Amino acid sequence: MPMLEKNPESTTSNPVISRVHWVIRSFETIPSMPRRSKTFHRDCPRISTEDPARAREVLRRVVSLGINLIDTAWYYGPHVSNRLIAETLHPYPKDLVIATKLGGKRLPDKGWAFFGRPEDLREGCEIDLRSLRRDVLDVVHFRYMGKSAPVSFTESLDAMIALKNEGKIRHLALSNVGLKELEIALARTPIVAVQNLYSVAGGGGHMARLTHAEVESPDVVLDACAARGIAFLPFFPLGIGAHAQPGTPLAAAATRHGATPAQIALAWLLARSPVVVPIPGTSRPEHVEENWAARNIALTQDEVRDIGAAARAP
Repeated sequence: MPMLEKNPESTTSNPVISRVHWVIRSFETIPSMPRRSKTFHRDCPRISTEDPARAREVLRRVVSLGINLIDTAWYYGPHVSNRLIAETLHPYPKDLVIATKLGGKRLPDKGWAFFGRPEDLREGCEIDLRSLRRDVLDVVHFRYMGKSAPVSFTESLDAMIALKNEGKIRHLALSNVGLKELEIALARTPIVAVQNLYSVAGGGGHMARLTHAEVESPDVVLDACAARGIAFLPFFPLGIGAHAQPGTPLAAAATRHGATPAQIALAWLLARSPVVVPIPGTSRPEHVEENWAARNIALTQDEVRDIGAAARAP
């Protein structure tokens, strides 16, 4: 693997690693997610305008537990998650970090579309600032849509850097990137986080194709982040499917630890690297607490090895 030079915003200066106790992810919803203090999800349903009361209850529960990083985007809903976050939590707790994403948008059929031209990124940034009631966005991921995008990765990235230089963004991050894009970005600007699809089963498959989230060598990207002290935020971390069936190492570990398979899946991710910040989602307050309880699960080295090997077997 190519060597990477030291990231000026890595390790203890990284706001995602050094400041975050817990995380909530909103995926057109307000789901919960963990940081090194761990949490997990069972499902990733939407919280829409049909049930804003429960969405607000989830958000209040998250903050009361000490969760202090929220991952969202203006196009979740669209325009639903940011509004609910601001209505429920503003004025925000002093230590709360809100991470957003630019570069994509949702279509009426819930499909994805590119929204990463410089003018698109500026528009999305202004929407996030207004809807979240912020003067500056804490952490903003550029969501790369792959080589099929109508403009180059560097053109979009440079537009993000310009927004940071204008004081609209505090820290830059990436999403859906391989090692090549990470290296290109680091040659231009500090990067504090990478958000890719990743789970015990790896980072590919049907869900990656469906969400335009396929990247080359997902584990290499994670290892590169670990070497640099860059936070790695796996989305859809509970894509475990058949790997949680009776007789599997994951199911056996759940029995031994008195935990759910979802909790074990997240415990595996947390054991994978100290920079991993899984972002599972849930729309229910009780699942937030269940996810929170997973922080106490300490898998053995043998369990980590066996679960990973079984989940990635051909």
